[in-house]
Amino acid sequence: MTVVLTPTDEHKVSTKDGLWMSAADAARVTGWTLKPEGMCRDERCVSLPPAAVKGGDVDVEAFWEKLGGPVIASQDGDAWALGAPADERNAALEGLEAPDFTLRMSTASRAPCPSCAARRCF
Repeated sequence: MTVVLTPTDEHKVSTKDGLWMSAADAARVTGWTLKPEGMCRDERCVSLPPAAVKGGDVDVEAFWEKLGGPVIASQDGDAWALGAPADERNAALEGLEAPDFTLRMSTASRAPCPSCAARRCF
C-alpha cells in the first residue's frame, strides 16, 4: 500500500510504477473522475495524454502536474504528497489583507500599521 497525502486528507491506495492507480482510487484521492474526455470535476475536464491512461488505470502524477500541482515522493516511493494546484493556491490568496497591527520599534515606540495597507512598510 502507498500513502498519498493531499491538501485535505491522507489516503492508502494500491499503486504501481510510480503513482499509477485505478480510476476509482484516483477519484478518491484527487476528487477528479476519469471520463472519456479526461479527468473531470463537476463541469471542468482536463484532457490527459494517451500515455497517462492504460486500461482502467491513471498516472496520477502526470495528471496532478498537468493541473499545476506539486508532486513529491519518498525515496522508496511508498509515500507521495500532492500539493494544491497553483490556481487553488492563488484563489486562496486573492483578496487577503493583513489585519491592523502595531509594530514595536527598537526605540520602545510603536508604529501602528493601518497606514501600511497595500504598501510595504519598514
